[in-house]
Amino acid sequence: MSPFLGEVIGTLILTLFGCGVVANVLLEKSKGQNGGWIVITMGWGFAVAFAVYVAGKYSGAHINPAVTIGLAAGGYFPWAQVPLYIAGQMLGAFLGAVLCYFTYKCHWEPTDDAGLKLAVFATGPAIPCTAENFLCEFIGTFFLVFILLGIGANEFTQGLNPLIVGFFIMAIGLSLGGPTGYAINPARDLGPRIAHAILPIPGKGSSDWGYSWIPVVAPICGGVAGALVYKAIVS
Repeated sequence: MSPFLGEVIGTLILTLFGCGVVANVLLEKSKGQNGGWIVITMGWGFAVAFAVYVAGKYSGAHINPAVTIGLAAGGYFPWAQVPLYIAGQMLGAFLGAVLCYFTYKCHWEPTDDAGLKLAVFATGPAIPCTAENFLCEFIGTFFLVFILLGIGANEFTQGLNPLIVGFFIMAIGLSLGGPTGYAINPARDLGPRIAHAILPIPGKGSSDWGYSWIPVVAPICGGVAGALVYKAIVS
């Protein structure tokens, strides 16, 4: 498997299972409806873990442009490979969201709330405050990259590392996810948001493009800062 295909498949798994758990909790007549925030954070954590298990051997399983750009900025990854990785991540995120749409196809029409339908695909602020929302995504992704580098510096029993990363993603959601839904990943938000805009979802409403730049720009800035600060500390 090529690194490009690894990023496509890894990010597809991430968004299929991640968007899927949100759909399970939010959409009408789903068996998991009203499962709550704990279920959502666990679903995203395990989505990341199993994506890393599949793609890690082939691409390193960045599955996140903020991680790829942050690692490149810190000198841990070649800049020449960044466009290829981001292309794979965006494609995988879009395809995963499309598969989620088909999985829950019978549940879109019974769900009247257009905001819940968008939430399956993309993040949004609990309280719209541009500066604060940006800062929340920046902080979350700063520590995502900073701690991922720290985790990578440790030795674990073979095969345990992806599970540790999954629990770490769950910790971010539990602790920092409330204000914005913790995108901390431009592909995870933008790819599914594009899918939401394109797919024939009954009564879907706006894709909220006015907010969409925050879960793209803030995670990239936070990821770069996290890598640079980690490098400065450990050098």
